[in-house]
Amino acid sequence: MTLQKILSGMRRACTELNLIDDSDSIAVGVSGGKDSLALLAALAAFRRFSPQKFELTAITIDLGLGADYTPVKEFCDSLSVPYVLESTDIGDVIFNVRKEKNPCSLCSKMRRGALASVMQKLGCNKLALGHHADDLAETFLLSLFYEGRLSTFAPKAYMSRSGVTVIRPLIYISEADVSALARDMKLPVVHNPCPANHNTQREYVKKLIKNINADIPIAKERMISAITHPERNNLWEK
Repeated sequence: MTLQKILSGMRRACTELNLIDDSDSIAVGVSGGKDSLALLAALAAFRRFSPQKFELTAITIDLGLGADYTPVKEFCDSLSVPYVLESTDIGDVIFNVRKEKNPCSLCSKMRRGALASVMQKLGCNKLALGHHADDLAETFLLSLFYEGRLSTFAPKAYMSRSGVTVIRPLIYISEADVSALARDMKLPVVHNPCPANHNTQREYVKKLIKNINADIPIAKERMISAITHPERNNLWEK
């Protein structure tokens, strides 16, 4: 039932936000975490009944930190989805060469660049990422608290430098449902060896939202609703 619930939300996102077109060649960025694996499983199921016909390829950017992606390769084989593992030295550059104190932003940019390079070789025109509704709220607060901006990511965005369109088909799905799917399907989640794992600004904001939601149970739901319904915005104007 969890997969059906996620597929329902994915179909709504693809329809309302026009995420997938006929003949798309979609690369799924698979980190090995529950979100990207759930996205891959859902897209593999969705392509069987989607009105748009599209191709899937799973791509993992190996940061060079010692993770074993063999279970991910086997999972892709079970879904009949081609799998590409791209080795990089991103981890070494970030932690040993540059010694970044807040590595997540630079790591994301470098991984995105590596993904775009692989996609160009494969002829993929869209990149699907596993960001869900909780990520949307967390990114909004990260931008507000650390950058002083009212901003978050878009469900669909064209990256002019790479010519790639980024889509987020799980944008209407809660993290709780993603976690439930990971348990139900026994997704092969790969241990994250990143030294910054669970010690980031995003992790702090995630815990903050959880604490707020404990006092105001509708807080997270209302925040996501406010972001996804821009007609409700009423910000200060000079």
